Amino acid sequence: MITFKGDFPKKGQQKMKETTKGISIRSLFSKNLKRLRTVANMSQLALAENAGLTHNFINDIENGKKWVSAETIGKLAFALKAEPYQFFISEAKWNDQGAEIFSLYLDDFTDSIAKMVKDYRYRYLAEDSED
Repeated sequence: MITFKGDFPKKGQQKMKETTKGISIRSLFSKNLKRLRTVANMSQLALAENAGLTHNFINDIENGKKWVSAETIGKLAFALKAEPYQFFISEAKWNDQGAEIFSLYLDDFTDSIAKMVKDYRYRYLAEDSED
């Protein structure tokens, strides 16, 4: 009979690790949530309101105290105008794709400025041209 010595988990005691290649998934998600929120120039309170969540919950997620459901990931992504996968991008990959993410926000900002200029012209310049 073969016996093994060591610290082997007993049946039913195996734990699923929360890491991949030494990176905590919760920590990665938390950092990327804060990063995406910062890029969007959004406070925790504003994100909470836009996502239909509480400020305390957003704070707990960013501090790694709470985990999120798939539904919550969807709400956060929608509120941040991001894709759900962006919460799980590693630091090395983020640096490669950061410009892509920034360009999405820049496009949105550019559209907003263009709309403001158009509204300004309509309100103020259209009246001057009729004189």
